[in-house]
Amino acid sequence: MNTILWEVNYLSPPKITRRCAGCGAKTEHICSGLFRVNAQKKRLDVWLVYRCARCKGTWNLTILSRVNPNGVGPETLRRYVENDAALARSYAMDEDFLARAGADTEPAEYSVCGAEFDPAAQTRLRIVSACPSKLRVARLIRQKLNLSKRDFDALLERGTIRMEGGADVARAKLGKEAIVYFAARAPGE
Repeated sequence: MNTILWEVNYLSPPKITRRCAGCGAKTEHICSGLFRVNAQKKRLDVWLVYRCARCKGTWNLTILSRVNPNGVGPETLRRYVENDAALARSYAMDEDFLARAGADTEPAEYSVCGAEFDPAAQTRLRIVSACPSKLRVARLIRQKLNLSKRDFDALLERGTIRMEGGADVARAKLGKEAIVYFAARAPGE
């Protein structure tokens, strides 16, 4: 059985749509990659700064609120203060965190790197993402293999496509990794 690896690469973090005080309307906000850190007496606040795409006004997304600085850890605190790009991106890409914060997000732009193949051939497809993702596995497969919904559904009906663990391919979300089998049974079935 041939094994293929696809990597989902995000071109930018998800855009947030929210009301901008400066514009007076709902606008797109883009992550600046900067943190705002404020310490008052024995409490620490940390925000991730977003900018309005129209007026460049800012909106601060709360990361930590009124926490004891000793509970954060010196390395993490240093990364906030120095505006660590990787840390900012990890927060900006975390769709669950953004949803808990009440942010209305638009899907992030992405590309899928990896070889195309014939879905009729026995293939083990491993799809990976550096960040947890709510992208549907079916959508990724259809886009990358240029399959119509009708053709994809026909493959599902014939049992040609199966996910490891028996999850429903049509509804499964990527997370950080998904393994899909084509024209073969998944191990343990």
